[in-house]
Amino acid sequence: MPDGEWLRVHPASPFVRGWLAIAAIGFFFGRDTFERLLQGRPLVDADFAGRAPWLLAAGGIVLVLAVLGFIMTWYFTRYQVAEGYVRVNTGFLFRQQRQARLDRVQAIDIVQPLLARIFGLAELKFEVADAGESAVRLAYLRMDDARQLRATILARAAGVSADPTRPEAAAPEAPEYAVLSVPPSRLVGSLLLSEQSFFVALGGVGSVVLSAVTDNRAFYFYLIPAFLGLAAAYWGSFNKGYNFTAAISPDGIRLRYGLLDTQAQTLPPGRIQALKIAQPPLWRIFGWYRMQVNVAGYGGAGSNGEAASRTTLLPVGKRADVMRMLSLVLPDPGTQEPDRVFGAGLSGLAGISGQVSAGPDSAENPAATADGGFVTTPRRGRLLAPLGWRRNGYAATETALLIRTGRWWRELVVVPHQRTQSMALQQGPLARRFGLVDLVLHTTAGPVTPRVIQAGVDEARVLFDEQSARAREARKRQTSEHWLAQVASDTLVRDDLHPLGNSPDPQQQEGPHRG
Repeated sequence: MPDGEWLRVHPASPFVRGWLAIAAIGFFFGRDTFERLLQGRPLVDADFAGRAPWLLAAGGIVLVLAVLGFIMTWYFTRYQVAEGYVRVNTGFLFRQQRQARLDRVQAIDIVQPLLARIFGLAELKFEVADAGESAVRLAYLRMDDARQLRATILARAAGVSADPTRPEAAAPEAPEYAVLSVPPSRLVGSLLLSEQSFFVALGGVGSVVLSAVTDNRAFYFYLIPAFLGLAAAYWGSFNKGYNFTAAISPDGIRLRYGLLDTQAQTLPPGRIQALKIAQPPLWRIFGWYRMQVNVAGYGGAGSNGEAASRTTLLPVGKRADVMRMLSLVLPDPGTQEPDRVFGAGLSGLAGISGQVSAGPDSAENPAATADGGFVTTPRRGRLLAPLGWRRNGYAATETALLIRTGRWWRELVVVPHQRTQSMALQQGPLARRFGLVDLVLHTTAGPVTPRVIQAGVDEARVLFDEQSARAREARKRQTSEHWLAQVASDTLVRDDLHPLGNSPDPQQQEGPHRG
């Protein structure tokens, strides 16, 4: 697209967005005729013949007004990419202009609802930092135009300048290399073994027992809402997670998923603020994990199905899949032994081997055990967390802070040092009594809440000071908002847009590697 030119969305866009309004108008004015057809009555009688002209006239006027409104909406909706900004003008009575800096782009999504897919159209969602909602929503463009616009925005946001000899030339779409895909069978299995299934099954067993003891069959009726809610949750998760694939490109991590409504996300490298790897108890049977992320611009995700799916980096995967995705989010793990350190974060349990490094209070606090060097809750905290005190802990590499929690519901949180915005020490009366404290790391809103729980007071103070210094130094090394310049040494780069690097071998991306 030529730089600075104002363009319009596809002419069919308002009708694809407003089809429900047209259907409602048709139903309202055609309801009488529809009921006559169902009842087998004549379509026209004396009573209806007198009202028919007025219904047709009123319906026609409302329909014409709706169509005119759609046309005016389309005519006054224009967008432009120029001068480091993307701008969108909307409205003909109440005008609105939205603009966002390209170098603050966090993610770009291409969304295709079912009706849009039928017409070959797509919606473009353009996320920027500090935006509670999508900074730009363009609905709808032809699929090829949406892909081209995404490539142009990503190229400009990455700091790639257009060829001065061909300023009108479109930015080519970056090549991509498949990383993994989630089989539908695994997705179905993860839903059946999810936390919701466990509690519904537990409620079913409780209802059977209560019905047998009290001889009252009414307890079964309490399960109906639970089963209906579970079925809706199953369908939403299956619809959003179906055909999930991940790929790497110079633009970032590309995620595609969806059964009826398909979505293609592009997360630029380095824009992920925090990452969480979770493993419910029943998933441990098959070694499955779930990965979620905080991305600036997505806001407090998790309040609805769409937001939850957009912050899901991997709906269900094995340990090899997790390590592969970690290598994309954190190309440089900051340690010479990433498999040991991250493996200890995923499944380690301090004290199993009995090997504890020497040091002050080593008997009281196994500060650097053989399972990856995680500093865990001191032994005096076992009364507050009898099952999890050996599991709860933290470890710091040169590039990220790792926080693990939970004995049964296991979690590992990874926060790149430069993404630590602020920290706080929190201590309640019981924790004060046992000499424990929580360290909370503040990042952007999302499903991940980095929190070191029940650490020793002395260890937490040391971590507070050291993490502040690490975050400060990491931010100093980030000298540009153009992400391509920041990750050029770690990330695949297009040869036709940037003079660096060749394509990495996808077979070698088994886990975090030294950059």
